Amino acid sequence: MVDPHSSRDRRSRVTPVMLLLLATLGLAGVLTYQAVDAAASHRETAERALRDHATFAAWEYTRLARKELEWHFWNVLKPVVYYHAPADPTALPTAPQLAECRATLAECDCPTVKFFWAYFAVDLKTGKTVWSGEKPKTAVAAWIADTVRTHAQTSYGERWDLAALLGPSEEQPVVLYSLRRDLRGEARVASGVLLDPALLPEALRWPYEKAELLPSALTGHSTNDSVLALRVEHRGTNLVYSAGGWYPATIVGADTLGAMYAGLTATVALNPALAQRLVIGGLPRSRMPLLLGLLGLTAGLVAVTLRQLRKEYELARLRSDFVSGVSHELRTPLAQIRMFTETLALERVRSPEEARRALDIVVRESERLSHLVDNVLQFSRAERGTMRLAPEPARLDLLLKDVVDAFRPLAQARQVTVRFASEAGITATVDPAAVRQIVLNLLDNAVKYGPAGQTVQVTLALEKGGAAISVQDQGPGIPKDARDQVWKPYWRLPRERESAVGGSGIGLAVVKELVDGHGGSVSVGDGANKGARFTVRVPGTLRMDLPPSSAASAAPAAPAPS
Repeated sequence: MVDPHSSRDRRSRVTPVMLLLLATLGLAGVLTYQAVDAAASHRETAERALRDHATFAAWEYTRLARKELEWHFWNVLKPVVYYHAPADPTALPTAPQLAECRATLAECDCPTVKFFWAYFAVDLKTGKTVWSGEKPKTAVAAWIADTVRTHAQTSYGERWDLAALLGPSEEQPVVLYSLRRDLRGEARVASGVLLDPALLPEALRWPYEKAELLPSALTGHSTNDSVLALRVEHRGTNLVYSAGGWYPATIVGADTLGAMYAGLTATVALNPALAQRLVIGGLPRSRMPLLLGLLGLTAGLVAVTLRQLRKEYELARLRSDFVSGVSHELRTPLAQIRMFTETLALERVRSPEEARRALDIVVRESERLSHLVDNVLQFSRAERGTMRLAPEPARLDLLLKDVVDAFRPLAQARQVTVRFASEAGITATVDPAAVRQIVLNLLDNAVKYGPAGQTVQVTLALEKGGAAISVQDQGPGIPKDARDQVWKPYWRLPRERESAVGGSGIGLAVVKELVDGHGGSVSVGDGANKGARFTVRVPGTLRMDLPPSSAASAAPAAPAPS
């Protein structure tokens, strides 16, 4: 029996170790999460700093662009804003007056003149419009008048000197206008100019090409086109100007020129290669793959360790079962030997027949005990790797006959009949003691786990240049899914562990070790009458040519019953 307290003690020792390993894995997971979170926070901070740089560059660009646009706009708007007004400055200018403004503009030595299309004036109350120059088509002129009136009454800022409007399409002109107010501050007249839309890219190019949008201490005096890309858009959809190509939109900043300049928006994207220069220490690389790899490695090591612990625990349990089984196996023949020896010593026998029977039992149990001890010794040598075989030419048929004859008294105790059949003259180079141990283990296994009254058949025959030794019983057989397991040390079928039949779990393991030492093979299959059939194959076997008299004496004419 296995001591339940020792099993609980083993579990109590293994459980804390497993908990510590799981705690280690959990701690590694927490540290990995913290490292990933810190790296992500560091990267986010660095990217935020880069976005701040991009936003600053966009702000600097819009500041310079407003100045450039203001200079261009006032060059063409100034004549119509400051024309010689009549006695009533809020009166709508006439066409001749706007023509005079055109003449004044022609005298201006400024590049904006080439973008001029027309002057106009709109009465904000009546909607009457006066034109001078290249008047647009009727639909466009109506749109301009309506848009200027609406914008002047709803969106024009109190401190504005001018306002710029852009049409819904790229072909429509840029509309600039300024307001004339009466004494009460009410807007009465909008005077303005239409400009070629090509003016905007011309004016917006200068800040990008001529100015530093980021401090040279950061960029190393690099030009803007190698540092950043720029897009100026109207209402977020119509592209007005772009420069420097475009980088992945990961480091982006934006700013607006303001409502006074048609709400143009400038978006700046930094060159990702510049990140190493703009951020101290560079943009941190993601360590996620490394950290996850280390965490996976830790998890793998913990899993392997837990598996090894489980194997050690299982091995310890099997060894405990082995010690318990061997103790039980040894105790039974020892008890028999002691009892009948004491009976003989105290002369408690009633007849010579009883004395003879007691001596037979002592001899039989002594042989059984010797067999058990030999098994343990062979298994111990195999475990330590010190098992040595001494092969020599031997008659297998005669050797197996002697083994079966010697085992029959042990089989009689369970009313088991052992039969032996063999071809005559089979010779092989083997270790006789090892072959004896192999056959005895197979016979013991067949008798122990088979039913009382069964017949065990031992057969020796030549197969493909080798000897095949088979032991067939009439027991419950071996399930197919367990036929590779039965050769493992300490392993026993579940039904055997739960039965009252004792066992050490090493008998078949010793068989396999000894057969492997001879270069042979072992297998187990179904017997002819249910049960199990264990087969040992030994290579390099020969058949001797025997004289007729020797052959007749070597091979039994028929299987001999016990």
